[in-house]
Amino acid sequence: MGAFWLSLQPEAVQGLTEMQQFADRYVTFMEVNVSYDRDDIVTSVLMGKSLLVMEGLSGAALIDAKEYPSRSVGEPPDGKVLRGSHDGFIEAVVPNMAMLRRRIRDPHLTMEGLKVGQRTHSDVALCYLDDRVDHALLDELRHKLQNIQANSLTMAQESVAEAIRPKQWYNPFPKVRYTERPDTAAACVMEGSIILMVDNSAAVMILPTTFFDFTQEANDFYFPPLVGTYLRVLRVTVFLISLLITPAWYLMVSSPGRLPSWLDFLSSPEPAALSLLSQLLVVEFLIDVLKLASLNTPDTLSNSFSMLGALILGDFAVQAGWLGPEVLVYMAFVSVAGFAQPSYELGYAFALMKRTAGTKAHPGAFDEERRDSYHGSS
Repeated sequence: MGAFWLSLQPEAVQGLTEMQQFADRYVTFMEVNVSYDRDDIVTSVLMGKSLLVMEGLSGAALIDAKEYPSRSVGEPPDGKVLRGSHDGFIEAVVPNMAMLRRRIRDPHLTMEGLKVGQRTHSDVALCYLDDRVDHALLDELRHKLQNIQANSLTMAQESVAEAIRPKQWYNPFPKVRYTERPDTAAACVMEGSIILMVDNSAAVMILPTTFFDFTQEANDFYFPPLVGTYLRVLRVTVFLISLLITPAWYLMVSSPGRLPSWLDFLSSPEPAALSLLSQLLVVEFLIDVLKLASLNTPDTLSNSFSMLGALILGDFAVQAGWLGPEVLVYMAFVSVAGFAQPSYELGYAFALMKRTAGTKAHPGAFDEERRDSYHGSS
């Protein structure tokens, strides 16, 4: 194409005064726009666009012929399904928009492009159905995105989420829902939600969201209604049990006289060097440490790491008298049940709330006197 432009004779551009006229006649690229602003031209060149200027014509043509290196479309590691599509979003916003458009061939589907970041000028896309979306929420979200005062979006969608949601650092509960599945995003758009895509991120944000949205999975909708409902009810039930089982057991052990006779076996745990509440908190802390360590463990050492963690937390801790076997049983169930619900943010939010409530409600549980009385009752 460049050779064609260089071969043009002077009479081919005779009478042209604007670059827009030249672009309409001789530029055959689909994504081309003419700009007259110097800052916009510099920013576009830094983003990878090609610049075309010509003597005697005002303005500059910006041709989007770039192609960033990106990975191929594949199934995301989270949210795998037995049936249904096995594609997932990637770290480029344009292919992500194409995957969403492929599923929703509706003229009401609107995709707005924005630039966020004073230095990086990251691409952000708002995707919604203009006949179903909450326009008040849309206007508020658009206003917040346009007024983000940030140099860069180094953490992609998380940087945007921190900028648009209220500044409540003490609230651990998630304000937005994330997904890497195009079918899930398309279903949410059809329900009137807003999809927020950020360049360099394979996860998109879904706004607004509720608590029950975090308990859903794509598998629920690829099975018959009865099976999908059963899986959702089972997931919520297991989540509630994992949230309440350790506090309920701790209260039963702390007040053995209130238990019925058929629950007497719960009130006599084996004695240990630590108080019961200390054991629960220590095991939860160690489980979180194991989760973090597993992310950084090489694949060749994963089996050895699993055996080492099981021996230290399981056999050695009980034999040394640090922990009781009942504590390990309950905490193992809580740890496994935590993976039954798809949102890690929600799981950690409830875990932090449970630990904070336990330490504030029973501050004397760490005292030596409470620990001695616990051993005596055992």
